[in-house]
Amino acid sequence: MKKFLIGDITKMYGISQDTLRYYDKAGLLPFVKKNQVGRRVFTEDDLGYIEVIDCLKRSGIPIKEIAKFMDWCVQGDKTLPQRYAFMVEQEVALEKRIQELQTQLDFLRWKKWYYKTANEAATEEIFFKEDTRQVDKKWRKKYLETIKPESI
Repeated sequence: MKKFLIGDITKMYGISQDTLRYYDKAGLLPFVKKNQVGRRVFTEDDLGYIEVIDCLKRSGIPIKEIAKFMDWCVQGDKTLPQRYAFMVEQEVALEKRIQELQTQLDFLRWKKWYYKTANEAATEEIFFKEDTRQVDKKWRKKYLETIKPESI
C-alpha cells in the first residue's frame, strides 16, 4: 500500500502541515501511524478519513465533534448508528446555515441594486417615501421583478 508523509497530504488537500499536526494533537487522526523517526505516515486508507475531516471542518463543525466522529470511525461497525445520526444532524445544521447565508446574500444583492440605481440617479432620494428617509416598498418589488426566477 502506498504511503504518504505530511508534506504529501499538504499538497494533495491544501491543508497546512501545522493544521495537520493540530488535528493529530486534537485527536482527529487516531488512525495515523508514525515511522521510526517519529514522522506521521499516512496510507491510502487514511486518505478517505482526511477528506471527511476536511469536509467536516469546512462545514463549521467544531474540532471536538470531529474528533468524536473520527473515534467512532476507528471503533468500526458498532458505531454505524452514531455516525449516521451525526451526519443527519450535520446535514440539517448545514442546510440551515446555507438558508441563512442565502437570505443574507439576497439582501446584499438588493442593496447592491439599490446603490447602483442611486448612483445612476446621483441620489438615493428617489427611493424614499415623500418627506421621509424610509425606502418605499415599491422599490424592493421593482428590484425583485428585475431578477431572473432561476437566480432567486
